[in-house]
Amino acid sequence: MLQSVVVTLFTVRAWPRAVRWAVGLTLAGFVALNGLAFFHARAMTHFAATGRRTPEAECLGFIEKIEVICRGITVPRPVNLHSPANLDLAFETVTLTGAHGLRLEAWHVRQTNALGTVLLFHGYTGSKDSLLDAGKEFAGLGYDTLLVDFYGSGGSAGSETSVGYYEAEDVAAAYRWARATAPDRPVILYGVSMGAAAVIRAVGVLGIEPEALILECPFDRLLTTVKNRFAAMRLPAFPAAQLLVFWGGVQQGFNGFGFNPAEDLRAVRCPVLLMHGGQDARVKPAEVEHLARSLNRDSVLKVFPGAPHQTYVGSRTEEWRASVLQFLQRSPALRVR
Repeated sequence: MLQSVVVTLFTVRAWPRAVRWAVGLTLAGFVALNGLAFFHARAMTHFAATGRRTPEAECLGFIEKIEVICRGITVPRPVNLHSPANLDLAFETVTLTGAHGLRLEAWHVRQTNALGTVLLFHGYTGSKDSLLDAGKEFAGLGYDTLLVDFYGSGGSAGSETSVGYYEAEDVAAAYRWARATAPDRPVILYGVSMGAAAVIRAVGVLGIEPEALILECPFDRLLTTVKNRFAAMRLPAFPAAQLLVFWGGVQQGFNGFGFNPAEDLRAVRCPVLLMHGGQDARVKPAEVEHLARSLNRDSVLKVFPGAPHQTYVGSRTEEWRASVLQFLQRSPALRVR
């Protein structure tokens, strides 16, 4: 077979001119498309030191879409603009060691006679100050809270992201800290979007054992969430989404097609509160159904009708609070005062 391929290559000049042009253009297009995908994957997983952030896909005009296709997105490194002090919460800064041996920064808010510890994890391009509202709610319920910057964000070291894959190691590091700090108290993990996907992987794959998970709008597969971003720009996803996942995985050192939170969720044994927005363009109903099928029988699916892809504690505060409170009261080990 190899011999026939070599013979074919050496006889290309014998091909009709049109065929040679077609083959040449196809090869050139293949190389260009892969090069573009490599460039875009790097832009999505490497935060910029400076620059204006590219608007959300739904907000891009035609010319802006062309610019994004040609130049890629710009995502400045996430920073914390607020702290628990802005919500009149006393706190201390904690340093951990997370993925790739990088230093992680977290805020620890203590409670007198705390019921347990809630560890909070932010979404893609976010930082721990986006978790302040949720942190205050959990503190009000009587829990210690630890708000964590993933590596590459906020006060933590690094300038990259794996969109949840290696961030699971940061989740595991925070979990170990919580167990060592208060070994007799239950630990609850709370994650938003990418943070929720990282939490699922930390429990389902890395094997940590919290008492409960509270997850807001996690994606079911990395490939699916990339496809949805193309849909938001009203661009065809195939084969660009597959190439982005492939090259992003190559650059980060993991198999992007194997990063499937819905499958990892099957290994989770503790109760899970899975929350989703009814108008979420990033995580669509079919993905939520995929995730829901993986939940154990002690878990709850809560849908916020009309809500987009966001944390619901800020936009649906009373409904969010009631859902969380009801979930925590289901288990004697987690019941609030």
